[in-house]
Amino acid sequence: MASAALRASDSTLENGSLAGVEPNCSPSLVESGEYMLDGPQEEPVYSVFSPGLRRYIVVCASWAGLFSLLSANIYFPALNAMGRDLKVSAWEMNLSITTYMVMQGLAPMFVGDFADTAGKRPAYMACFAIYIAANIGLALQNNFAALLVLRCLQSAGSGATIALASGVVADIAPSAQRGSYIGYTMAGSSTGPSIGPVIGGLLAHYLSWRAIFWFLVIMASVFIIQYSLFCPETSRNIVGNGSIPPPRWNKSLVSYADRHESSQHADRPAMRPQWRIPNPVNAILIVFRKDTMLTLLSNAIIICGYYVIAASIPKIFDEKYGYSEFQIGLCFLPFGVGSAVASIITGYIVDWNYKRIAKEIGYPIQRNKERDLKNFPIEKARLQLTLPLLFVACCSTLVFGWTLQFNVSVAFPLAALFFAGASLLGAFNTLGTLIVDLHPNNAATATAANNLVRCLLGAGATAGILPMVDKLGRGWSFTVVAFGMLTTAPMMLATVYYNPGWRKDQEK
Repeated sequence: MASAALRASDSTLENGSLAGVEPNCSPSLVESGEYMLDGPQEEPVYSVFSPGLRRYIVVCASWAGLFSLLSANIYFPALNAMGRDLKVSAWEMNLSITTYMVMQGLAPMFVGDFADTAGKRPAYMACFAIYIAANIGLALQNNFAALLVLRCLQSAGSGATIALASGVVADIAPSAQRGSYIGYTMAGSSTGPSIGPVIGGLLAHYLSWRAIFWFLVIMASVFIIQYSLFCPETSRNIVGNGSIPPPRWNKSLVSYADRHESSQHADRPAMRPQWRIPNPVNAILIVFRKDTMLTLLSNAIIICGYYVIAASIPKIFDEKYGYSEFQIGLCFLPFGVGSAVASIITGYIVDWNYKRIAKEIGYPIQRNKERDLKNFPIEKARLQLTLPLLFVACCSTLVFGWTLQFNVSVAFPLAALFFAGASLLGAFNTLGTLIVDLHPNNAATATAANNLVRCLLGAGATAGILPMVDKLGRGWSFTVVAFGMLTTAPMMLATVYYNPGWRKDQEK
């Protein structure tokens, strides 16, 4: 389905019906230069990769991104069983989630900078080598300390895949298409909360919790083998718009066979990787940029709601309904399905809104071309969708908490989980698209900065949710969570109104 939809998106670009303008738009509009859809192409295309190859690259980025949230969520149904085997409490087992998230925030700062300079392929290969080794260790360990250390290592390998995916999208998709591309790319990671607990519950129930980690070893090995063989380098610092050949050691089979690698399509002279030790300071500097800070903080607070809901499900549903590991895994399905559906749908809506605003202000858009966003209200184009999603997320979180407080059918909290997952991931992806728009030339590093803020806040929230539920009860605890997310509304409004000026100040 994703491939077909991306095919439709590429077809739209090929036929020229971009920015909401049909190919037979009035000649006066075309002559005036308001829409430049079929005029002479003076600038190089944004990406020379064929539509089919771009779809494959997106599938690879989405598949890789799946491991980040899958590794966290496949583990949830087995928390109680692992706690019994390792003789630790539910709160201590939740610490393994917290440490995972802390490392998930720190690792991309190194990997993102490495990917932006050396290329996406070396970064992916290094990440998956670490990830596979960590999962082998997790399958064999027998004590809680080893679990914590190896979960950190596992997170170091998988945590950067979302940052890398955003970087890949920035490499191959201009801003007019970026929302839908990020939506499909994030669809992989957002299916983790739905399929992960089901798979983990099945493996833990019928085999053992150790089988979970062997499953991840096999799945990761299959991915990295096919990726190494077939997926080309996309980093614009290495291959430009795809027309510059990468170094021989960084070539896939596709790169060797690709006839597009020709200087006549090049958007700039070739640049060779400048090897250096990855610098995490670059991501930290982005965190404190005036034109990025509020967006990062808003995104982190919203996704905290997602994390605390997911972390609370095993204990709450075990206590209230007495569910087994497999049944608890099934309870994650509406949460993850809502997340995956929202990733795709909101991506298209974000692109539609971009084109709608471009049409209103006479902003010219060309197919497969990037435009300077200096004078375009990109914040408005992205965040007009986020505020309604925030309202739905807050309401769904309240319903989830209070239906678990009282003796009502399990259908009510499960329905709330669907809407919470859809709205929270939709808002997360929209804000993530804006972050990439603000930093298109170092998108992996910018997304690493996003990971840092959201994971550090998320780690604290995850560690605190169960003690808060024990103290305040389920209803009031999730009321606190909902009102915490609501504080992002004024931040996003300030971003819409003030960030265009802050961007210009930053460029000076």
